[in-house]
Amino acid sequence: MSLQLDHSTHSESEKKFPIVILTDNITGEANIGSLFRLADAFNIEKILFSGTPINLKSNRLRRTARGTFEKVVFEHTENILETIENYKAKSYMAVALEITSDSVALDVLKLKNDSKVLLIIGNERHGISQLVLDAIQTKVHIPMFGNNSSMNVSQATGIALYEFSKTFLNFRQK
Repeated sequence: MSLQLDHSTHSESEKKFPIVILTDNITGEANIGSLFRLADAFNIEKILFSGTPINLKSNRLRRTARGTFEKVVFEHTENILETIENYKAKSYMAVALEITSDSVALDVLKLKNDSKVLLIIGNERHGISQLVLDAIQTKVHIPMFGNNSSMNVSQATGIALYEFSKTFLNFRQK
């Protein structure tokens, strides 16, 4: 018989994955709550919100986040381009999660064992702004096999974090 585990039987890792999520004006409270849960689940360094400030008093955000906004490090940034340049200067690889004319499939991106990733994700309706895309050399997309060319931003972020974590877990095991 298999028993479902709960929070009290889950062991936390002290080591953070070297990933920072940078949002390009994500406004949906459920998406923001989901990003907090994903950031906690994958134990990433932090979330940087740009654009419209988030509303931590939102019941929808709080219900979706399930308390993780109290555990995950996050900040608001006024200037997304300056933030990108600052993280590049700290040796983070800036990666835009957006289907573009020059993006590559997510699973094609090869990370090195000392990689640090700044994952840029875009607005629910418009994606990543052209201004930001122009500042990013590396763009990845999730291959889609149906008729639609996009998916929910938090779902796509979860897929990207999972792909990145597989790489980082392989490095940790060596």
